[in-house]
Amino acid sequence: MIDFIDILNNAVNEKNSLPKSKTLFEALLEAEKYSHKQKPQYQFEQFKGYWQLHFITGTKNSQKKFGNFLGSGFYLPSLFKVIISYSSDENFANQGRIENIIKFGLVKFIIDGPCKFISAKNIVAFDFTYLKMFILEIKTYSQNIRSGKDSETDFFDSNISKQAFFTYFYLTENLMAARGRGGGLALWKKVN
Repeated sequence: MIDFIDILNNAVNEKNSLPKSKTLFEALLEAEKYSHKQKPQYQFEQFKGYWQLHFITGTKNSQKKFGNFLGSGFYLPSLFKVIISYSSDENFANQGRIENIIKFGLVKFIIDGPCKFISAKNIVAFDFTYLKMFILEIKTYSQNIRSGKDSETDFFDSNISKQAFFTYFYLTENLMAARGRGGGLALWKKVN
C-alpha cells in the first residue's frame, strides 16, 4: 500500500525533494480510494483561505489529446502561480465566492464568482463571472464574463450537472486534493 499521506505532504514541501509525478499521481489515486471507503464529511469553513495549486494531471480529454506530454501529471513551475480562494456568505450556509488568482511575472489575473458546497459529496460547484487584470499590481482591466450578474442570479438554483466543480477527497489544514468535473486531479497547498 502506498503511504499517500507522506507523499502528498512531501509534494507541497519545498524543503524536500519532490516525489516523481508518477508516484504523486498514484498517491492521489490511493487517497481518493481511501476517501471513498472512509467517507469523510468536510465543512465549507475548512476550504476558506488561499490555496496554491502545485500539481495537476489535466482533464481526461487533455490527457487523451496530449498523452505523453502530460504523462502522470506535472508540477506547476514556480514562476507561474495559480491560487484558489474560497470565502463564505454569512447569510447562506454552504454558499460563498470563489476566486482564482493567476500570476505570471508582473501580470496577475483574478477571476471570481459564486460557489456552493454540497456537503454530502464534498463537492464545491462554482461559476466564474468576473475578470480583473493587474500589471504591477495596478488594475488595468475589469469586466463581467459569461453573462456576469445574470448567471450569478441563476447559479444557486441550477443543477450541479450544468456547473463546474471539484470533488474534494483529501483535506487537511495544509493541503487539499480534488478531482475536477473533467476527470483531472489537483493538489493545493495552503498559503494563507
